[in-house]
Amino acid sequence: MSLFKIRKITDSYLPSNRYAIEQVFAILRAHFPSVKKENVNEILEQMKDPMKYKFSSGLFVAENGKNSVKGFAIMSYLPDKKFCFLDYIAVKPGKTSSGVGGAIYERLREEAELLKTIGIFMECLPDDPKLCRDKSSIKQNKARLAFYERYGARPIIGTKFETTVNPEDNCPPYLVFDDLGNDIKLSAAQTKRVMKAILQRKYPDYCPRKYIRMVINSVKDDPVQLRDFKYLLKERPLIKLNIDQDQIPLIVNDKHDIHHVKERGYIESPVRIGSILKEINRLNAFILKPSRGFPDKHITEVHNPKYFAYFKTVCEKFPDGKSIYPYVFPVRNAIRPPSDFSVLAGYYCIDTFTPLNKNAFVAARSGVNCALTGAEMLLEGARSAYVLVRPPGHHAERDVFGGFCYFNNSSIAANFLSKYGKVAILDIDYHHGNGHQQIFYNRKDVFTVSIHGNPSFAYPYFTGFADEKGEGKGEGFNLNYPLKETLSGEEYLTVLKKAIRKISAFKPDYLIISFGLDVAKGDPTGTWSLRGADFKNNGSEIGKLPYPILFVQEGGYQNRTLGINARSFFEGYISTRKNRKR
Repeated sequence: MSLFKIRKITDSYLPSNRYAIEQVFAILRAHFPSVKKENVNEILEQMKDPMKYKFSSGLFVAENGKNSVKGFAIMSYLPDKKFCFLDYIAVKPGKTSSGVGGAIYERLREEAELLKTIGIFMECLPDDPKLCRDKSSIKQNKARLAFYERYGARPIIGTKFETTVNPEDNCPPYLVFDDLGNDIKLSAAQTKRVMKAILQRKYPDYCPRKYIRMVINSVKDDPVQLRDFKYLLKERPLIKLNIDQDQIPLIVNDKHDIHHVKERGYIESPVRIGSILKEINRLNAFILKPSRGFPDKHITEVHNPKYFAYFKTVCEKFPDGKSIYPYVFPVRNAIRPPSDFSVLAGYYCIDTFTPLNKNAFVAARSGVNCALTGAEMLLEGARSAYVLVRPPGHHAERDVFGGFCYFNNSSIAANFLSKYGKVAILDIDYHHGNGHQQIFYNRKDVFTVSIHGNPSFAYPYFTGFADEKGEGKGEGFNLNYPLKETLSGEEYLTVLKKAIRKISAFKPDYLIISFGLDVAKGDPTGTWSLRGADFKNNGSEIGKLPYPILFVQEGGYQNRTLGINARSFFEGYISTRKNRKR
């Protein structure tokens, strides 16, 4: 089976989504020739205007690395009745044994569980020859019902739901119920509400009121009964949903420690990761996930390919333990860069304290894979993910490195996610996220927000002023909060709330937190005085946001309190998210 990811599409505006939707229609037409383009367009309208239709529709697609759709599902959510309805699920012809259908359906079950529903209802054509004059479809109907039985889903019996609306109709469907493994007993009243909602909202022009009343009044059993297992030779399949949204996927750069610079008092050291891991593991809230491999194109879409090539090549030339630091900055003739590799370092750098060495590229490149893995997990349905990497990334611009940063992990992840929806980046590092600002300054699909020390006294000194708001299409989509040199936790929280209100007004599909811990009291690179309780308050405030959130580690260099502050932040974040779901 080829690798694929499953993502949820919520709009039809982005080119990647439109391309996926076209492929979905082709698969739909192959399986259901009678389905018309208008049916798909209606579903797209339902996605845009759930208030009008009294339910929201979600399109889930399984794609490989080339954005080729291998299968899809369309599922509606009726929030007032607390159930989901599966409209369609299908895989690309010829892929029936690929595992794609099962993976998609398991993703739907996770979605229904996260929405706190009673379960998933769906209509399945009957396997009873008495109900279906078209005997050629019986075999396929049996296979479909057997598939759902694997998850405990079976037809509701003892009602007249499987009654034709018109005498000439054929193969009236069963109403099948999947309780998501929670052993729910549907009451008669519950079942009547569900049937009424399905018939009225899904078929408003087809099912007359008299027919709907007949079906509803036929519900007599309390609780209603599901058909006995017919295709599985056991009482009930035990399929445990692989979901626990109280656990956050944790992706750690396993190559970070090879980048260990033991000179010039270099504070961006491997101990930082260990300090954080030691403390956050006490929360029992993180589940370690391996990083995946991604092609270089995701980097060169954000960083200048010439810079990428230089960084990779120069690092390969270094002997072990040898580093160079930029010392000449040829800013006056950018069109004629120097040819000497050591001089060229200043052409691609913004400071004198970020070195190049043999392992810098390997560690930074591995960090990008971690960030993209976390981003892809959001597409697959994770509500949060934490990318714990070093070296950091938010100071790296399109053409230059600096501030201990070589590749801009958060910006690369944001660009990746921007193909699937709007993205906001909230940079809460002590230093301005100049890389995010420069990379997205002319774009409106990625909203960049940074809370930082005023550049009049804080690195990088040349960007981060309040009047830098974006240019061209990006005007108004860059927001800076440069703050005073001495700042308390209470003052910081006030500004954080302002930033969150701006992000909420943007309504992103995904949020990336450039997670800096150098706002802490005693950090050697900062001047503020936030303590553990302040980090907990900040985490709690971010936890109120409803968006899928990717946390990407940036700065933080006071190792004595680094891990404690990270733990405090996530303690507040997790606690608030738990309460928000109740």
